[in-house]
Parts: sequence; C-alpha cells; structure tokens
Amino acid sequence: MLTVSNVELRFGARVLMSDVSFRVNKGDKVGLVGRNGAGKTTLTRMLSGDGRPAAGTITSTGTIGYLPQDPRTGDTSVTARDRILSARGLDDALARMRQAETEMASDDPAVAEQGMKRYARADADFGAGGGYAAESEAATIAANLGLPERVLEQPLSTLSGGQRRRIELARILFSDADTLLLDEPTNHLDADSILWLRGFLQDFSGGLVVISHDVALVEETVNRVLYLDANRATIDVYNMRWKQYLTQREADEHRRRRERANITKKAEQLTAQANKMRAKATKASAAQSMLKRAEKMMAGLEEERAQDKVARIAFPDPAPCGKTPLMARGLSKSYGSLEVFTDVDLAIDRGSRVVVLGLNGAGKTTLLRLLGGLEPGDTGEVIPGHGLRIGYYAQEHETLDTSRTVLENLQAVAPSLTDTQARSVLGSFLFSGDDTAKPAAVLSGGEKTRLALAGLIVSSANVLLLDEPTNNLDPASRQEVLAAIRSYTGAIVLVTHDEGAVAALEPDRVLLLPDGDEDLWNDDYADLVSLA
Repeated sequence: MLTVSNVELRFGARVLMSDVSFRVNKGDKVGLVGRNGAGKTTLTRMLSGDGRPAAGTITSTGTIGYLPQDPRTGDTSVTARDRILSARGLDDALARMRQAETEMASDDPAVAEQGMKRYARADADFGAGGGYAAESEAATIAANLGLPERVLEQPLSTLSGGQRRRIELARILFSDADTLLLDEPTNHLDADSILWLRGFLQDFSGGLVVISHDVALVEETVNRVLYLDANRATIDVYNMRWKQYLTQREADEHRRRRERANITKKAEQLTAQANKMRAKATKASAAQSMLKRAEKMMAGLEEERAQDKVARIAFPDPAPCGKTPLMARGLSKSYGSLEVFTDVDLAIDRGSRVVVLGLNGAGKTTLLRLLGGLEPGDTGEVIPGHGLRIGYYAQEHETLDTSRTVLENLQAVAPSLTDTQARSVLGSFLFSGDDTAKPAAVLSGGEKTRLALAGLIVSSANVLLLDEPTNNLDPASRQEVLAAIRSYTGAIVLVTHDEGAVAALEPDRVLLLPDGDEDLWNDDYADLVSLA
C-alpha cells in the first residue's frame, strides 16, 4: 500500500534521513517514533503525497487518509457535518439535493421539473456514497470523539482549535481510506474518546502509520515500529509490537556498545603494534598495512547511538507587577446562536496558579484568548493591572507567524535581542545552523511547541496563559516543561488534559467552565483533568 525506496529527506544542507526503505502493507500498524525534530512529521507528510523526497521514491496504492497536526484546513464557512461528509463526497450530493428541493418548490413548472431531475441525480450520488446510513456513521464517529449534534451544525469558523482537530480526525476515520496516516491523533481528546479511538484502530483492517506520544495507544494498536534516529539520520525497522520493540532496542544498544568496545580495542592494539614496527625499515610496509586495517575497522564500525538532545526549558523571571496583574469581570462569549460561557469573573493575583477545567467545547481556549487580548468578549472586560506582562502559549501555535523563519519569529517577540543572543536562545531549544532559517510553516508540531516556548522564555512575562503546553512533546521534553511549570514564580493560568501538568502546577484555584464557578483546588478535581 505504501512503498518507500532509498529515500533521503533534507532541509537545506541538513540530512534528516538517508537510504530509508520500508513497506506498509494491509494490516500493518506502524508506530513512527523518534525525538522531536527527527523528521516524523516531514516523513508522514511525504507519505501522504504532499512533497517529494530529495532522493528515492515513495509510491502508494489505494486511498490515503492523512491527519496533519494543524487542523486549519478546508473552507471554514462550511458546517462541521459537511466537512466530515466531504471525505466521501457526500457533502456535495447533499448540497445539490438541498438546492434541487428549493427548485422543486418553485411556482415555475419548468424550474420545478428541472429541480426534480437534479434531485434524482443528486440522490443517486448520495446513495452511491452510502446515503443516510453513511451520514449516521459519520455522526456516530463524531459523537465518539466528543462532538455533539449541535457542534456538527456549526460553521468551522466558530469552533475552537480542539474541535477543529477532532472534526478533521472524524473526517479521516469516516473516509474509508485504505491507509491512515495519523499525526498525534489523541491531541484534544478526552479519556473516553481516546479509549474509543484505540478500539477503532485495533479493528481497522487497512494500513496505519501513527505518530503518538500516547504510550497506551501505541502499545495497544501498533504491530511494527519505525524508529527515526536523528543522530544517525536513518530509520531502524522493528517488526514487532511496542513492548517487544523496547526490549529489542535496548538489546541493540547493548550490542552496539559491546561491538564498538571490542573493535576499538583491536584497532588500538593494531595501531600500537604498527607504531612499534614502522621504526624498522624492513617492517614499514607491514606496519602501514596494519594501520590501514585499523582505520578500516574504525571507519566501518556502526556508531553508538548518541544520547538524544533535549531542549533546556526554564520560564523567565517575572517582571515586577502589582498585587493583581490581571482581572476579568462579567466575560461572556457566543458564536452565532451558540453560547459558550457567560458572566465569568476571575482575579489573577501575583504568583497565583489557576487551572481551568471543562468538557471539550466549554470555552477553555476561548477564555485564554480573551484574557490574552487576542479577541474581545461579547460582554464584560479584561482589566490589566500594574506592570502586567502576558505570555500566551496557544495550543494551535497561532501566535507564530508561519510566513516568518524561526529566527524572525523569536526576534519579533523580543526585538531587543541581538542576532547572537537570539541564536543562543534558539540553540538551547535545539534550533541551530540552518534550522533557524526554516519557515515556521514547515515545522513539526513538536518544533512549533519548542519555538513558542522559546518566545515565552524571552518575554519577561509575569502572567503565563498556557493552553495544552505538553501536546506534541516527546517524554524528555515534556519533563522539561513540567519542571519549568514547577519552578516558575509568576502567575499561571493553565488549560490541559495532562494530569502531570496539573500536578506540576500545584494549583491553588480551579475555574470550571462553562458555568464560570471558581473554587479552591482540592484533589477531588484531579479526577476531572483527563475528562475535561
């Protein structure tokens, strides 16, 4: 279904991976793993047909359903339901049926007759795509991903980033594609939806390639693992399930270390012997041969895998501010006829730590956007206190300018930084050399997360608004973010499904949406985090 032959992927002069070959056949469920920036998203995008490798070939048979990390695709004026149905072309058939129904009601007999003919053709196309049974199937998938009927009737433009991403996931799962390429499919899903998705992928009979930091999802669905080794610019193929892969990879690492030690010892012995022999003219030729043999042994030795680098993350020392740097009074927000939340009051004192909980669609991201000044509320006001400096981390990275490079994005946040200072900060977030010249549009989700976090570091913010800051991060990078949350001395307002992030925050208060109820934090609320 997918065949990758001798592929090389590059960014500028940097080789992401070379001489890569593998196949994804029907029934293969492949976990694509590797540290952030190793090239997982780039490879998946190539597999989907979006772009070409620098060398080698990628061929596919059958249809492909691709879920990218960025959900901002498609016509935002269409309804969520029509977006999902478009995966099988049913949206077009339904639109033509609606138009034909209007024509059929015309007082003009000619228009009414033409409408009947058009309705018949549209109805036939609708039936060929599965008809009302398929429409019901789409609604069931959407409901299992936490998208109620009322959301399906809304235009995409009125939905949150999390809802948009779940709409795209529902669309891909509904598409009936032969091969699914899913990049972090559990982002923005609650615990029940993740459980349902695992079952769906377990039962899926086609080919699957999934990038996910959800260990349980990978353990329960994957039967093959492709490990992208950023240090060696290659892929290791493991035809086994996840736990077997972890055991085998550790064994491979042990073998590499042992072989390297043995060969290095032999090469050193040869070199030492050659150095003794070449002092004598009669043995110089033999000594030279021994030296060449030692060099050849070392040149052909498979390198020991280097330790993966991890971004060094520490939030800034907060700028001085008054007792209450940020307040909100009577905030409400609606999209069209949909009321998101009403009459929300919130006071963010210096150094306070607040977690916002609520079901998907309750308005958590919308509230942070209002607090951050990215959009206005319908009623109420946001009141900045003395010395307020806000640092906003957006879950969909909309604070990044995708037309600018990595370096330009950081300099836009902190124009006082010199070029050298900006590059030094980016280097600590694993952007070095040509990486700083990458357009933000081509970054993976993990790389966008690192760039957005780098912007927070140089902001001197005293109030951080963090919206799912651990999404898209590998385990080591996630631990860095959790440590940064623990040690930050300014105020934090946190939205997350990550129980570990809440534990690191040690909140003093909780705000429950959409009702806007505020309470002192207690451990009973911890059970709501993964569900919220």
